Amino acid sequence: MDKLILAIESSCDETAAAVVKNGREILSNIINTQIDLHKIYGGVVPEIASRKHIENIDAVIEEALSQANVTINDIDAIAVTYGPGLVGALLVGVSYAKGYAYAAKKPLVPVHHIKGHITANFLAHKNLEPPFISLVASGGHSHIVLVEDYTKFKILGKTRDDAAGEAFDKIARVLGLGYPGGPLIDKLAKEGNSKAIHFPRVRIDKDSLDFSFSGVKTAVINYLHKAQQQGIEINKADVAASFQDAVTDVLCEHTIDSCLKYNMKTIAIAGGVAANSDLRNKMTILCNEKGINVLYPPPVLCTDNAAMIGCAGYYLYLNGSRAKLDLNAVASLSIED
Repeated sequence: MDKLILAIESSCDETAAAVVKNGREILSNIINTQIDLHKIYGGVVPEIASRKHIENIDAVIEEALSQANVTINDIDAIAVTYGPGLVGALLVGVSYAKGYAYAAKKPLVPVHHIKGHITANFLAHKNLEPPFISLVASGGHSHIVLVEDYTKFKILGKTRDDAAGEAFDKIARVLGLGYPGGPLIDKLAKEGNSKAIHFPRVRIDKDSLDFSFSGVKTAVINYLHKAQQQGIEINKADVAASFQDAVTDVLCEHTIDSCLKYNMKTIAIAGGVAANSDLRNKMTILCNEKGINVLYPPPVLCTDNAAMIGCAGYYLYLNGSRAKLDLNAVASLSIED
């Protein structure tokens, strides 16, 4: 029998709701973004994000049900992101989901935000099955994950400092490009020479799959400061391209190394940075050379959305995962929890 999951996502600055059928089919995916609101501050302001979630969440959920042409009575379970993320923003979604589940007498399924990003690939690629390697690269996370089963994940590598997306945002800011930085760096880099400036590629040690992006971020900032002090004209496109090249080199190298180390034949990319064109092109070329299959979600499923939460929630629901009404938001949460 078909199972319908109503999913709610509010971990950062997108108020999102979706209805997902059998974990693979999106019936609706409504996203109310706050990017324009936070752009003037150069990044997400948590208090503003929380208030806007409160204003938007009811209408977003009603639209998701309407677009899917279902009512709450047709829904089998309600899935909600409970962490990690901005705690105030998470609390809005969690509180709404608890109240809605209680009133509608529906099971409540707690979903880890990063697991949601990974499972977005199940929505995009209907035949994808575990096990496989996933690179999760976003504003707050950079992980290499062994997806052992639909609800079982093992971290193979993670960032020791800045996440890849966080580094993109910071370099975009110092280049005066604005927010969000990832798409702006990607666009400008197409006009530049990626080999014009050498920025460092950090390897913690030869056996480690962990990332470190604070060094490349600092190297770019130092380059810009030195050029400014010496009155040297800066080619922003070359800086963006060279920086992006350094970051994507490391992401690709470590992810492919993990695939070879664990004898996996498939890599699924996830998270906001998965939409980066240089990462996609480079990973595709390198994986083809190694005989590895590489998959990406469409851009709308790379950034925060509720469809991915519905997919993850479906498999958790089948696995018996249920939350009680004392479910709380958790700002910091390991993918292995």
